[in-house]
Amino acid sequence: MEEEPARPAAPAAPPIPEGPQGAVEPAPPVGDASAPADEAGPRRRRGRTALLITAAVALGLVAGTCTGVLAQADREPTKLPSLSQAALARGDGTAPKPLPADQDRRVRTNGDLRELLLEKPRGAREAEWLESVDGWMDLATYAATFGRPDEQFSQYVHDDFRRAAVTGWETGDTRTVEIRLIQFRQEEVLSALEGSDNGRHWAGWAREGDTDRWPLPGTGDGEVFVHTRPESEDGSRPFYSAEAHAWRGDIEMEIWMTDTERIGKDQIMDLARRQMERL
Repeated sequence: MEEEPARPAAPAAPPIPEGPQGAVEPAPPVGDASAPADEAGPRRRRGRTALLITAAVALGLVAGTCTGVLAQADREPTKLPSLSQAALARGDGTAPKPLPADQDRRVRTNGDLRELLLEKPRGAREAEWLESVDGWMDLATYAATFGRPDEQFSQYVHDDFRRAAVTGWETGDTRTVEIRLIQFRQEEVLSALEGSDNGRHWAGWAREGDTDRWPLPGTGDGEVFVHTRPESEDGSRPFYSAEAHAWRGDIEMEIWMTDTERIGKDQIMDLARRQMERL
């Protein structure tokens, strides 16, 4: 086999001639920046024309605006066209009479809220376990019925809590009933609606899969709930529960029932329906 010829070597750099003293005198580069300024040609100043144009445009706008204002000030005010609507004829007859107090819901709800609660059934016993004073439940006591009382207290202060009336009773050997009416001022927030929504949310979500629910007729979005699995507290006897949540105007309604036997739909439904009718 023939051997591959070797790559030719790079040509050597040409030698730099030496001056008389042996020093190297390289030629000055073209356009050297160190050249004196007077040797360079005159340079044109940039931006002057643009500034003049901008100033002229601004002066033109100002002059045009001033001219328009002066011209408008000298003109007579333009009269507005007459209204096309014809004069309204005065109605005949007398004005309707105001509603009596027993039909004016606002008058009723501004009175004694406890009078709107259902009365204790005949033969029922007083509920000594109620957290109330003479049928009233203050904000601190009501907030204590929630899992996080401090947070609920602050929330209801924000929601313009006004007052809460409560009643309850016991029937048979084990059944208990508690009804609460919570009223709000509702100056900025529909707090009664929000409170009812919150109650319905937790009633359906906290025990999902073990709860039956039905709409409460005549209330829009009110509902009743029957929990089908018993629960126990602190080792007590297991019990079943049912609840109802609805609202009307500035009042939120809550109903709670417990029993050692399962509570029927008709029982909680009838109680909630009659209570809402009183509102």
